[in-house]
Amino acid sequence: MTRPMPVSFMPDWPEPDPRYLRDEQLEPPDFPVETLFPPKLASFLALAARAKSAPVDYVAMGILAVVSSLVGNARWADASDSWKEPPTLWVMNIGKPSMGKSPGLDVGLTPLKRLESKYRAETRKALAAWESEAEIAQLIEQNWKKTAKAAVEAGEPPPPKPDAANAGPRPELPRLSLSDATIEKVAMLMQYRPKGLLQVRDELAGWLIGMSRYAGGGSDRPFWVEAHGGRAYIVERMGRAPVDVAQLAIPVVGNIQPDRLRSLLMKADDDGLLARFIPIWPAAAPLSPPPKGFDDRLLDPIYERLGSLEMWPDNNGMAQPKLIPFSPEASEVLYDFQCRLRDLEDGIEGPLLSFLGKLPGLAVRLSLVLSYLHWACRATSEPVTIDARMVRSAIDFITSYVLPMAKRSYGAASVGQKERAGRALLDLIRRKGWESFSSREVRRMQCIGLATQEHIDMAIAALERADIIQRIDMPPQPQGGRPQRRYAVSPLIQSQGQPSGARST
Repeated sequence: MTRPMPVSFMPDWPEPDPRYLRDEQLEPPDFPVETLFPPKLASFLALAARAKSAPVDYVAMGILAVVSSLVGNARWADASDSWKEPPTLWVMNIGKPSMGKSPGLDVGLTPLKRLESKYRAETRKALAAWESEAEIAQLIEQNWKKTAKAAVEAGEPPPPKPDAANAGPRPELPRLSLSDATIEKVAMLMQYRPKGLLQVRDELAGWLIGMSRYAGGGSDRPFWVEAHGGRAYIVERMGRAPVDVAQLAIPVVGNIQPDRLRSLLMKADDDGLLARFIPIWPAAAPLSPPPKGFDDRLLDPIYERLGSLEMWPDNNGMAQPKLIPFSPEASEVLYDFQCRLRDLEDGIEGPLLSFLGKLPGLAVRLSLVLSYLHWACRATSEPVTIDARMVRSAIDFITSYVLPMAKRSYGAASVGQKERAGRALLDLIRRKGWESFSSREVRRMQCIGLATQEHIDMAIAALERADIIQRIDMPPQPQGGRPQRRYAVSPLIQSQGQPSGARST
């Protein structure tokens, strides 16, 4: 593209609105390892982070996601008569490729794979026994059929089918995690293991984008929105029986790079899917020699105890979550937190407002997860209530770490739509080095956040109000027609710090 033509327009420029000139990248909060985890586990997390040269944030949040999956549908939090929450946590580790995201996650995932291998070995023994019983049951059934047929031919009532003719359901090899499966396969696995399993995605961006890539215009997004809430869901299958899942609750953990997240935040419809993730974007960890004494088998007994939790049968014999109620004091603490969040909503727009709306539910879920993590780390009886101490711990974690981390991660996407569009245009102006431009030139760039004329007009209006651009009165074209609408750019912005914003697609 040719450089926009120079213009003789030289306005007197006031100081630009400083909101557009500040670096919006906030510093990451420190992860509260010592206050959130039992002492022995807190020490292990610090050692594991050094062993993997990864931020402790990645290690700790990966383990919390695993814990939420092992509690699963066996236990739900009962915040009130009308408010129940599964322990399901969705964790999004953000960082560049060299940040140690995957090594940090592996600390929690490797022991989970060992537990799965143990379960599968036990199931293989049961499967071998079942196959022997099934062969005998088949012979008994064949003999019964012959007897029943002879009875019918003789005009006599057939004998009842023997119980031994049915070997029962075939044992299925259990899965505790999955990484790449269709929603139909996920639903089938949930039928075999209604307690639940963990979805692990090394690259979340491709998974999130791929949810909507169907020739018929369908999407997996509604399935996954429900998978966060634990609601009943029916997966329809072409030419086959539908799959009915009573409690669709699937924790998710994975990694994403900052640019990919920014693109998703700019493009995404606000169905709340992204807002369900806890975003984790720490500072890079320093490289250090592997410490002595690191052994991830410390997690094995913790995971085994959590894995031993079972769902409870209802009056019809169907497996259901056991509800763990909040204590009266815990309920008061939670209500106070909800009131404080309501006050924070003023002045917040966009994706961050949607995220803020998920925090009461997150507080309930974290309270449940922390209660059972502390129980699994200690030789104590199972919790009968969720006490105020655990609720305070969850809320302190949200207010001091999760919310500041969300503001850092969402960046420019956390401001209102008009300011977001203005930031995207300012970023484009700086990258192109424009001294003046037209809206047509902006449209040709096909930038995220400036894809439509409506967004471009919104961005231009925002930057005019911010004293960053001014409209130029251009003379009519020699051949007639409307004069071109151009805008001069303040020379004061090129020397200022560059904010983050849109990128060309």
